[in-house]
Parts: sequence; C-alpha cells; structure tokens
Amino acid sequence: MSAVLESREMPMPTGPIKGPAAWYGSEMLKETNWLRPFSDAELTELDSAMRSIQAKGLEVININRANFPLPRLEPVLDEVRRELLEGRGFVLLRGIPVDQYTTEEAAMVYYGLGAHLGYPVPQNAKGHVLGHVKDLGYDHEDTNVRIYQTTVRQNFHTDGCDFVALLCLKPAKSGGLSSIVSSTTIFNEMLKRNPDLAAELFRPLAVDRRGEVPEGYKGYFDMPPLNWHEGKLSGYYIRRYIQSAERFDGVPKLSAQTLEALDLFDALANDAELRLDMQFRPGDIQVLHNHQILHDRTAYEDWPEPKCKRHLLRLWLSPEGARPLPDYFAARYASLVPGDPGRGGIRTPGQVLNAPLEAV
Repeated sequence: MSAVLESREMPMPTGPIKGPAAWYGSEMLKETNWLRPFSDAELTELDSAMRSIQAKGLEVININRANFPLPRLEPVLDEVRRELLEGRGFVLLRGIPVDQYTTEEAAMVYYGLGAHLGYPVPQNAKGHVLGHVKDLGYDHEDTNVRIYQTTVRQNFHTDGCDFVALLCLKPAKSGGLSSIVSSTTIFNEMLKRNPDLAAELFRPLAVDRRGEVPEGYKGYFDMPPLNWHEGKLSGYYIRRYIQSAERFDGVPKLSAQTLEALDLFDALANDAELRLDMQFRPGDIQVLHNHQILHDRTAYEDWPEPKCKRHLLRLWLSPEGARPLPDYFAARYASLVPGDPGRGGIRTPGQVLNAPLEAV
C-alpha cells in the first residue's frame, strides 16, 4: 500500500493500490478460482447438520456455529473468510440442491453455513436476519422502499455490513444478472484519470437512511464514498441514497465537482473491463466483502406463476477478523469492533430479530 497524503482534509493514497483486491473483471473471466463447487461429501455434511436442527425442533434463527457443526467444511469456510477479507473480496459457492429442499430446509442449510462465516445482523427495521430478495410490487421511487423489493435495476452499491451473501432459490425468467466490481480498481482508475475527482470521494456526503432510523439519529448520516484507514481502502456507496438525502433540511445540494466525481465513479463501475458479470444458478451462494466490492443487479422479467418467481435469500454478516473502520462508519455500523455481533446492519427502536421464511 502507498503512503497517505497528510496534507489533504481526508486521507487518501498518493498512488495506485496494489494487491489481489485490485482486480479487473476481464481478468477474472479467465480464472476459475473464485468459483468453488461443493463436493458430495460436503453437501452430505450440510444436510446432516440441517436434519439435526430439524430433529431438535429448532427454528432458523436458533442456528449458530456450535449447533451446526461442519468439521469437513469448516477449514474451507475459514479459507473463504480469509479470501474475502484479505484477497479479491468475493467468492461464488455452487451446488446447494435447493430443488430438493423446502424453503425452510434451504434456509437452515444457508443460515448454518453463514454462521461459520460471521454473525448474522439485521437487514431492515423489521429485524430480519434472513432476507428475501424478491419483487413485492413496490414503487422504486418511494423513499421508504428498498430497491431489492422491485424488478428495476439496482445500480452499483454496497450494503451496510461487512459481508453480504445471496443464495439463489429461483432465477428470473430473464435478466437479473449479478454484476460486481472492485472499489479499489475504480479508485486506481480515477486516480490515473483525474486525481482531483478521486479526492472528492474522500469527503463526507449525506446518505439517506430511507426511513430506517436508529433511536437518537437523523434521517441521514454522513459518510465518504471512499475511506483510507490503517492501510485499507473501504467503500460505502449508494448513489441513489446520496441524492435522495437532499430532501432533508440542512443537507446541501451536491456540487458540480462532486456530481462529476460520482459520474466518473459510476462510469468506471459499469465499464466492461472492470466489472464481472455472473448469472446465478439455483443453489449458488455469492459472498461479497462490502468494503472492497460493489454489486449491481440488472432489471429482470419475472415468471407469472407465484411459485416460480425470482427468489434469493440474503444474509448480512459480521465476521471475526474484520478490518478496522474509521469513525465515520459508527453512525451506520453502530459498533466498530471487528467481529462484534452488533457491528453493521440496521438498528431501530423496538426491533426484534427474526428470520421469516417468506418475503414480507
């Protein structure tokens, strides 16, 4: 990693960041080490652990690392965690036989596997630690609606947690392609093309909470899209929420310079040379390190039959060994302690953690 330019108001690397996090999608297409199929023996182990949970009469939310033992898979998942935290920042695990399971059984397998990667944290004001990415027919222009509850394109963004994982139960009729890109690579390209615009992204911008407000906080928080802290570049970026934060009193309009920086950031995220596209199969689990990876989903056409509609299960996870974060993250992440079950997620008054088996 390069040195920090101390004279800037916000710390920023003075040169390109090197290492496995600085990958290009065009190069990743030539590799296969980010795609990891489960073996038959590993699937048998996952199934046995799930059946044990069933036999004990436990629900999904009661599953933890201790009561969902995976002696064969545990070292594999430890290596996955290391790759997410210190390597390229993403992995695709393939082969969960979701067509052989009920939604509850698939959720148990998924939640148990996820517990070996980190602590599940709530994904919305309702306290859902098991999320459902599914079209609920909502209006994407509503400032209290999360875009994953619609069929429209999401655009590149990060989530408010260390790891985000998606299990595909059913794909769309067409569309719904998953795209990911390295925030490190975007920064390197911005630094090369326009250092002044790159510097804009290290200044705090207001970000809309979209109605999910912790007790004692405003309806928005301030966060730089890019943060340089203890030799790590950590991104937090949701342009839709940055722009909708202008609806609040006291939030200034984005300057022309800032808008130009956001436009360049978005253009690079969408560059076919930088991004990596993947089509989920049923049983695929994609896991991303939010501080390194932005993700997107194209618009999609769904099946008319309710039982066939596109359906992903989602986990937000706080892993052991997580990276240190700057103080700006406290307003969004609550705890900054690495591996804390209270780090990340959405926390609101009266919230009770639960793991629904249907999208609600």
